[in-house]
Amino acid sequence: MNDVTLRLSGIEKTYLPGTPGEVRVLRGVDLALRAGEMVALVAPSGAGKSTLLHIAGLLDVPDAGAVEIAGQDMTGRGDRARTAVRRQDVGFVYQFHHLLPEFTALENVTLPQLANGVSERAAQARAMDLLTRVGVAERAGHRPAALSGGEQQRVAFCRALANAPRLLLADEPTGNLDPATSDKVFDALLELVRGTGLSALIATHNMDLADRMDRVLRLEDGRLTPAA
Repeated sequence: MNDVTLRLSGIEKTYLPGTPGEVRVLRGVDLALRAGEMVALVAPSGAGKSTLLHIAGLLDVPDAGAVEIAGQDMTGRGDRARTAVRRQDVGFVYQFHHLLPEFTALENVTLPQLANGVSERAAQARAMDLLTRVGVAERAGHRPAALSGGEQQRVAFCRALANAPRLLLADEPTGNLDPATSDKVFDALLELVRGTGLSALIATHNMDLADRMDRVLRLEDGRLTPAA
């Protein structure tokens, strides 16, 4: 049985190719992320970690190489197929929560499920379960503006996992928080990931957080290597 959730093979990406400003961001990146594995991605600013995450999550297309998610080779697949896999199998978390301001925390976690065909009753039940796991159930009826930064980001984690994806991609998910809040929010993320058994690739500058994951990979000069 194939237990690899995400496989990247020979991923290359160049911006402004053939011009004086050409930048080779990714130079043959290979990665196998196994089911239930939590991997930290560390990199200097501008090294291309966001580009790599976008390619892994089917938001961008590499110049060369292959992306396989949950056993499906996405090479050459059209927008409709990529969108379907992204909606079903991939969850995203960013540095800023990007919650919908006019909806409550509960609604923000419920809406992605409704868009995926889940009944309202089932969607609300799952949303409350996720919010409870990260300790913000009592804030379910509040809109984002009434939540603290840490609470907003925990709701964003729940939204990313609402449709039970197999893969979570996170780009500096605690980078906008103070150190104490960052630790608490990361604890919530860790509990969610471990509790649901999904795979996670998390970009972070925080080596204390990175060291709590299963592996730490460094992206530098367009290639991935184990962090020292």
